[in-house]
Amino acid sequence: MKKLLNNYGNVSTIMIVLSLCLAVCYFIAGLPRVANAGETIDLPRTGQTACYSSNGSVISCAGTGQDGDTLAGVEWPSPRFTSDNSTMTDNLTGLMWAKDASTPTVSSCTGGAKTWSNAINYVTCLNGINYLGYNDWRLPNRNQLESLVNAESSSPSSWLTSQGFSGLQGLYWSSTSYAVGTVYAWYVSMGYGIVSHGYYKGYHDTYAWPVRLGQ
Repeated sequence: MKKLLNNYGNVSTIMIVLSLCLAVCYFIAGLPRVANAGETIDLPRTGQTACYSSNGSVISCAGTGQDGDTLAGVEWPSPRFTSDNSTMTDNLTGLMWAKDASTPTVSSCTGGAKTWSNAINYVTCLNGINYLGYNDWRLPNRNQLESLVNAESSSPSSWLTSQGFSGLQGLYWSSTSYAVGTVYAWYVSMGYGIVSHGYYKGYHDTYAWPVRLGQ
């Protein structure tokens, strides 16, 4: 009996060690991927699959070296987005976006177009009321906003609507300042896919689209 108990104890110890090892592996797998010396990390594809001549006509992609020919980057998953009614998770980036992109008024958080600082304050307010069940929303940086643009579509907002988003507006603030003139901040046009720094933080009003890291 004593030997059986010892064996059982050994098995239990092994199971505990294996469980800890699995937990560590899952944790490491969830960490951001960092390039080692001598290697690169592939960026996502732009979504563009067509090719064009210098005058803008559609041409065959074969051998052109254009984006639609090389299709360089990480292939988009299908479906690209997963909805849970109030949020949209991007299966390519892992980011979770509010499904309603209209910058709505929610409780004490006044929506609509706003200056850059008020856009940041709006997201802070959303966190204070546990918006959609989360309190870690933030104003997206330039790269995060740009990741929503499908370069194949002449109207990214229409494409995003077809994916399940609602309330798309024209321009959205990013949290990224323009280093050459820090009174300006980068914004992204979801109407045309333009990424620009041309908006003055304290004067122009545009929209805020909260984002968070998905689970």
